[in-house]
Amino acid sequence: MASDNLRERAFVIIKPDGVQRGLVGEIIQRFERKGLRLVGLKMIHITLEQARRQYACHEGKPFYDSLIKFMTSGPSVAMVLEGRDAIALVRKLMGATDPLKSEPGTIRGDHSVDIKHNLVHGADSLESYQHEMPIYFAPDELFDYELALTGWMYYR
Repeated sequence: MASDNLRERAFVIIKPDGVQRGLVGEIIQRFERKGLRLVGLKMIHITLEQARRQYACHEGKPFYDSLIKFMTSGPSVAMVLEGRDAIALVRKLMGATDPLKSEPGTIRGDHSVDIKHNLVHGADSLESYQHEMPIYFAPDELFDYELALTGWMYYR
């Protein structure tokens, strides 16, 4: 992966409620329409070990047990997206964690009504990406390719 911000990578999970509600295609489409390149994608059933590793920073908090139970309750979709300032862009497109604070036009603002069932998770920093992504993806599961539209989207 190149070090410039055009090729920053972001980690996203469409949570079990997003899968159950049939929103996977629309959520992926929002990221792609914004110009983010999909470089890794898979449907998974998050294991207890994966959930505990991912959310270790929340261990001991009142919501930890219910978060782990929810994230392991059914299939999810894990993905890695790439593009200019991808982490910040993904966070903007997702909207605030609390749907009541999410702006209309964001994924959560348009589709989520509950803070626990808020459809998507996205790593909030490069450090979070580096911690979370390897829990779900091996290096050979990520693809490096160019989109023809890149030159039409960014001034170089």
